Amino acid sequence: MAWKRIIIVLFFISSVCEADEIKLSKIVSLNQPWGSSFINDEEIILTEKEGKIKIVNVNTKKIYDIEHNLNYLVYGQGGLLDILYKDKHIWISYSENRGDWKTSTSIAKAKLNRKKLSFTNIFQANPPIDSGYHFGSRLVIKDNYLFASAGERGQGMIAQDPTSHPGSIIRIHLDGSIPKDNPKFTGKDNWLPEIFQIGIRNPQGLFLSPFDRKIYMSNHGAKGGDWFGEVKKGENYGWKILGWGGTNYSGTKIGPKWKPGFTKAIKYWVPSIAVSAITIYKGEEFREWNGYALITSLKDMSLRSLDFSNLKDVKENIVFENQIGRIRDIQVHPTTGKIYFLTKDALWLMEKN
Repeated sequence: MAWKRIIIVLFFISSVCEADEIKLSKIVSLNQPWGSSFINDEEIILTEKEGKIKIVNVNTKKIYDIEHNLNYLVYGQGGLLDILYKDKHIWISYSENRGDWKTSTSIAKAKLNRKKLSFTNIFQANPPIDSGYHFGSRLVIKDNYLFASAGERGQGMIAQDPTSHPGSIIRIHLDGSIPKDNPKFTGKDNWLPEIFQIGIRNPQGLFLSPFDRKIYMSNHGAKGGDWFGEVKKGENYGWKILGWGGTNYSGTKIGPKWKPGFTKAIKYWVPSIAVSAITIYKGEEFREWNGYALITSLKDMSLRSLDFSNLKDVKENIVFENQIGRIRDIQVHPTTGKIYFLTKDALWLMEKN
């Protein structure tokens, strides 16, 4: 028993030291920021849910507004969502106004212009739905492919319908054209051509690992059942057949945590932490986290490190919680490895103390 007490004490000390070694500082105040992307070593381009796109210089703290032509609708959880920069171009996901209060998780592309972004739609999640819930959405570029997460809009079993986009992972080319090796063309004849994976509820984390080149994602459960897992071609995470350990908000049972035939997540959270954005860390500032997943949370306002190198023994540590508010996004500086967060009302920096 003594050795068990020693291990517990050492684990506690390690966790406290890790938290004590970090410094959190507010860079600028914002209004409900949602997505962000570095465009160079000094500047982040970001969205605010209510409709603005801004560039923030993280060194001088200057903020620049950019006009745009997106036909968006702020409705419940909808508005401007994720944004991604690569090779002088911008991709954005947003709740598009499709008329009569119907919206879709849509994706548009523009050439970077610091005065006005002239976007062209390259994807619309169909059907458009009158709902303010569960848009997703994150964007990832891998080679010449754009991956995007589309929430199920609170419609439950629509996530099991491969003839509808909501509740799925989308894979298209960077110009919006459809890859010829997507599941529809390789054995899933009834799937829409843009769909890569189905059975997902409200996926707000998506990231390409620089280590194994796999794409990982995070997903909101209902009352419990948040998870972190891998994006897998042609597979099904099971919503709403599976409840991932959670229940409906009314307290009624949804379904089992997992069963054969469905994709199994790497890590589940019950009760829910309201998992949001993720990253697979690579950098110098926090070298001890290289290869770890960093998980952000809205509910307990936490940052968690996840060592998933051994899938049979995933190790989780809470780095901090309830210090900077609800965390919506996370970015690692491309050169220094320092970490930047978007919260409900600000851009924050985390570095070694």
